Amino acid sequence: MLSTSNQQNQLSDEELMGLLASGEQTAFDELYRRYASNIVNFFYRMLNYDRQRAEDLLHDLFLKLIEHPECFDCNRRFSTWLYTLAGNMVKNEYRSRRVRSVNVTLDEGAELSIQDNNDRELFYSQLQKEVANLEPQSQLLFNLRFSEELSVKQIAEYINCAEGTVKSRLFTLTRKLARKLIFYKPEL
Repeated sequence: MLSTSNQQNQLSDEELMGLLASGEQTAFDELYRRYASNIVNFFYRMLNYDRQRAEDLLHDLFLKLIEHPECFDCNRRFSTWLYTLAGNMVKNEYRSRRVRSVNVTLDEGAELSIQDNNDRELFYSQLQKEVANLEPQSQLLFNLRFSEELSVKQIAEYINCAEGTVKSRLFTLTRKLARKLIFYKPEL
């Protein structure tokens, strides 16, 4: 049993994982202290500065760590393994966001569909730039509807306004973004 934080500070990450695998919970606390800040910042940057989602993934990652410490191979470097897990979680996050095809409905009812993965990534990049240039209220509305996938009713409750107002703002916002992105043609 580790009795002092000084003893924990002297142990390598790999030794702490060995202790965690044998049931020593204070080893987890030390690993969390060492890595949480850097990992949440990694998620934050990789997820387009979405602080809430970065924190969610951080908690998911460390939950996996505490539930399955035996998955770690003590012959590997812990930091490399941890960042590999974090990178895989980011890839899964992007994959889950992109399962749905991207469709932007234009004023005339035409649809712009991006099918190719490379085009889709470039389109998302451009979309993120356009969203970043929006006013904070419009950014919030966009993220609540399209990132968090809240219903119009849930958004109305969240921002404390009528559902009709939310619908109108969403219509205006999507039309504005569609106009900016209609001429966007990614270079191959």
